[in-house]
Amino acid sequence: MSSAQFFAQAWGGGPVLPAACAGATLVYWLRFRRRARWPYFLAAVGVVLLALASPIAALAAGALFSAHMVQHLFLLLAAPALLLLSLPGETTLPRSAGVLSHPLLTWSLGVAPMWIWHVPALCDAATVRPSIKAVQVVSMLAMGALFWWPILAPRARDRLQPLLGVVYLFAACLGCTALGMILTLTPVEVCTVFRNPVAPAATASLVRDTWGVSAETDRQIGGLLMWVPMCLVYVAAILVELRRWFGDHELEPARIAPEVRR
Repeated sequence: MSSAQFFAQAWGGGPVLPAACAGATLVYWLRFRRRARWPYFLAAVGVVLLALASPIAALAAGALFSAHMVQHLFLLLAAPALLLLSLPGETTLPRSAGVLSHPLLTWSLGVAPMWIWHVPALCDAATVRPSIKAVQVVSMLAMGALFWWPILAPRARDRLQPLLGVVYLFAACLGCTALGMILTLTPVEVCTVFRNPVAPAATASLVRDTWGVSAETDRQIGGLLMWVPMCLVYVAAILVELRRWFGDHELEPARIAPEVRR
């Protein structure tokens, strides 16, 4: 199989994924209609499809650990953030779910999946067993959304103060950096199925023989993806928080001036 053939043919995901995306789109339309922010929502759906129905998914299914890591970046960080940005400004969590928005809990839920799903037994199981993979995908989307809530909640009063948001995001960056460094700089194996690929023989041959990507190189690339691009997402969000903070301080004189004139 050539690279061109692979990238032309490795699209799929089965009937469940398109049905789920169509159902989510219908629910979003019924719930928000005229208040919908369609560009963000459709981008979120597109990211999910890219992660689970594109050649990335075919490579992540036992051929390339680095593709598996790209999936995680899309499902845990990108798609949930876009989904929250698609919510109208008055959207909030129900009172019964209020405890889920506590920053310590949301931070833990956002960072934990990267560590938990790289416990070797779980990582291997999610790669070869569709039912476990489904649990992994749903948990990452849900926990990612909860992680971003204190930063991207539609209502300003549901968000952390900007400087607290900076600390929140920086701590998350440290969590990903630690795991990324372990994967990149040490011989630790977290997904043993990628050392002896369980992907179809043609895909495994393409990766190892045609592209020349060894298991060791693949693991290091996967670690770097967690270490650098993931942290860049957090850094970008930190810059937005700092801009909010400076913006709030620039508004202070305008708020105080009328009081002084009185």
